[in-house]
Amino acid sequence: MDRIKETCNVVLKLTEVKEETPGILHMEIGGPRLNEKAFTVMCSQFAIILKSGIPISRTVNLIADKTADKALKKMLAQVAEDVEAGRSLAASFAERGNKLLPPTFIESIRAGEESGNVDRSFESMYLHFDKQTKLQGQVRGAMAYPVFVLALAFVVVAVLMAVAVPRFTQMFESYGSELPLMTRMLIGISNFFKNYSLTLVAFISIAILAGKLYGNTETGRLRFARWSLRLPILGNISQLSAASQFANSMATMLGSGLPLPKALSITARVLDNYYISQEVGKCTAKVEEGRSLATSLRDAECLPDILVDMVGVGEETGEMENTLSTIGAYYDSELEMAISAALKKLEPTLLIGIAVIAGFIVISIYMAMISLYGIM
Repeated sequence: MDRIKETCNVVLKLTEVKEETPGILHMEIGGPRLNEKAFTVMCSQFAIILKSGIPISRTVNLIADKTADKALKKMLAQVAEDVEAGRSLAASFAERGNKLLPPTFIESIRAGEESGNVDRSFESMYLHFDKQTKLQGQVRGAMAYPVFVLALAFVVVAVLMAVAVPRFTQMFESYGSELPLMTRMLIGISNFFKNYSLTLVAFISIAILAGKLYGNTETGRLRFARWSLRLPILGNISQLSAASQFANSMATMLGSGLPLPKALSITARVLDNYYISQEVGKCTAKVEEGRSLATSLRDAECLPDILVDMVGVGEETGEMENTLSTIGAYYDSELEMAISAALKKLEPTLLIGIAVIAGFIVISIYMAMISLYGIM
């Protein structure tokens, strides 16, 4: 309204102009998604340009022009208009990128605006998300080989069971002799998948859908989250991941100038494990009542003891931010080693499983052939 009144004395009517529906070639399948690498680069650009003294509105326009990611470019163009109209940067980011941007980013920028250190907030966001992006990239790279081997093994076994085994079955049955037990088992498995493959796919799809629907409920999310922490190998990885996220997010929030209860509340919202997220969120009220963070976390019993003890040290020395940064780096290293160790165990397990399945198929066929040669 203020912008309209600059050129119009009296406003008689306001009509919303709906955006045109994009064509099929320009539609975004699954809605807009945050490109983590582009987002990290954006935070770095904000930190560098703002340090040079360029006004915030000009900075947003510069970065919007240079950003290649469509979702970020569209959001930054809207933010630039809002900032030029007098809105705060955090409020605009919260409205324009509420479903796209992580809450740690928005709250950190809001704290930076209140303290007058927006450039420092963007720099801390860059370091935080750059660390996360690199760790996720290492995990994806390490998972590439096992996933490829598993997919290749599935294709090979499917071809053998669907093409090779039925042909051998017809040949064996034409002789009318009794086949070895392993061969009969192989034929039975092949016939099962041949006759009930659609039923099996439907059953698996229904089970997955039912699991997702149950997982969307409050009870289901809590049970799945607690169950994931009890798994033999993945449970330890989930614990280390939660500890790393907690320490790094809390250090970033406190470094941005947020008070402890607010930093704790935001950190609880960004934790991946829902059970740990809920338990940490409950600690916010206890901290607001005057209890120490270490005592509250110790009562929750959801994070490793080492992390809780270090939080206590940080509270006693007044160096909470530095202490959390140090323990965050420690858990980043522990998480990386745990993932690497799990993948090293996964690769031979996959190879042994593939060898057992392939060996069973080959031995079953050869035993049948040997028995037929004996009859002939």
